[in-house]
Amino acid sequence: MQYYVYILISHVKLRWSYVGSTSNLISRFQDHKYGKVQSTKAFRPLELAYFEKCDSRIKAYERELYLKTGLGREEKKSILDKYRSGIV
Repeated sequence: MQYYVYILISHVKLRWSYVGSTSNLISRFQDHKYGKVQSTKAFRPLELAYFEKCDSRIKAYERELYLKTGLGREEKKSILDKYRSGIV
């Protein structure tokens, strides 16, 4: 089974982003999009800015946690800067 780490951005609040992981990216994004996830509900509409595949649930969760730490936040910022400039 494939797992994913993803980053969402808001069209309402500039520079806001959310990092998560899931085994079903499409379904999970729909949950965010339709306000079924409390932590992202207030920031809709949302856009899927980035995702990456992981081989296991544990690796996806570890990657999610990393992107929420100091060094990981810098990497996340770099990913989102590239996305916003149209490079990714």
